[in-house]
Amino acid sequence: MLFFMTGTRPQMLEIIPVDPRETACRAMIQDLDKYQADLYPAESNHLDDIEELTKPHVHFLGALYESQLVGCGAIKLCKTNDRYGELKRMYVSPTVRGMGIGRKILNALEAVAVRHHVFTIRLETGVFQPEALRLYEQCGYKKIGPFGDYQLDPLSVFMEKRMDMSS
Repeated sequence: MLFFMTGTRPQMLEIIPVDPRETACRAMIQDLDKYQADLYPAESNHLDDIEELTKPHVHFLGALYESQLVGCGAIKLCKTNDRYGELKRMYVSPTVRGMGIGRKILNALEAVAVRHHVFTIRLETGVFQPEALRLYEQCGYKKIGPFGDYQLDPLSVFMEKRMDMSS
């Protein structure tokens, strides 16, 4: 549990596993879909649907701020020859951006990967999301080429981070 000071009283933030089928999660995913659709054409949006987010190899986390869902993110543990985790569905509500919630979600997802002995984390994000790109770069992610089933796309940025295996 984390606390933020806003005004004179601390505010509680929890990053916990949540079911993406829950109403609040569905609404947040719809907000993210709309946000992405406003920025990119359909062929440049690589959005996992709710069904995919409920599979056993996917860990979906929610950020609860004062008991309200204000952010989410998922990590898919890909058990191919090139074992890695892929970040998906990272989103923080505009009303609480700038409070470090995205970083806390990212840290929690990285911890999930390490607990499952996955030490390489990859992601695809878009060129029109400078805040997301800055967050990932500040957290040690480096640009790479397309991975998995992705194709080169001028609107996509592919990134990777190798986690410390001693964690």
